[in-house]
Amino acid sequence: MANESFTLIVVPDRQSEVRRFRLRRAWVIQAVVALSLLMVVGAVLVAHYATVVTEAHENPGLRDENLKLKSEISVIREQLAHVQGTLDRVERFDQKLRAITLLSDPQRNLAMGPTEPVPTAGSADNQFVRTPGQESPAALAAKLDKLSAEATRQEQSLQELQAYFSGQKSLLASVPSVWPTRGWVTSDFGSRVDPYTSERVMHAGMDIAGPHGKEIIAPSDGTVVFAGLEGGYGNVVVIDHGYGIKTRFGHLASIKVKAGEHVKRGDLIAAMGNTGRSTGPHLHYEVRVNGIAQNPRKFILDD
Repeated sequence: MANESFTLIVVPDRQSEVRRFRLRRAWVIQAVVALSLLMVVGAVLVAHYATVVTEAHENPGLRDENLKLKSEISVIREQLAHVQGTLDRVERFDQKLRAITLLSDPQRNLAMGPTEPVPTAGSADNQFVRTPGQESPAALAAKLDKLSAEATRQEQSLQELQAYFSGQKSLLASVPSVWPTRGWVTSDFGSRVDPYTSERVMHAGMDIAGPHGKEIIAPSDGTVVFAGLEGGYGNVVVIDHGYGIKTRFGHLASIKVKAGEHVKRGDLIAAMGNTGRSTGPHLHYEVRVNGIAQNPRKFILDD
């Protein structure tokens, strides 16, 4: 079989000699196989070229669509961050309002505040704010669901507060919920080092520094029960707001009210000074409930 061959006869058009070519069978088979392989390879190359051309046409569109999706996701992240910040502020406001209810109704669950705090920017649950670049669309959807649930909970909480405060207008008018003056808080409520003795003592109020003579207003409605000198506090005004709440204003340059006078929130009561045991012009501001000093910040709503 290996020696079998084919004879190829070539007959010219004119009177030329007829030519014969002897082709071995193995050569013919090899030529046919080689030609077939070339055709298959050619077909594969043509198909691949067509695919590349198609993808080349589609890639610009996909790239544009991908950029658009990234832009939309970025906008969604920003909106979610804004909503998260708003909910954080609402949560803090909610807690302050609930702290106020504790003054007159300490046994109510309403005064305990929400049981699940809103995640803050540094918390483990708030991955969106901390690492926005790692958020996938699925994670954004989950975050949106969580924020929606939190917004519903906050709405219910504020509805409870609205219902409670509807009958508490007198109490609200008596709560010292605004700053008595604006300035720099140089010493907050709590333990501190006494500037005269260098010993650590309890500071029962808040020191707010400012220019000499700066106006000081009543932080809520009440009756002036004291206006005059009081030892190291210098010139002092004490206002009784009812419900066991009293505020004290020390180191005053001048006093604009007198004992027995009724004042409203926002009324001018004194001017900032440096009288008594003081190292510079400032207001020493205290809030006491049933004689116990409280942190004034927890009553102030206009941060």
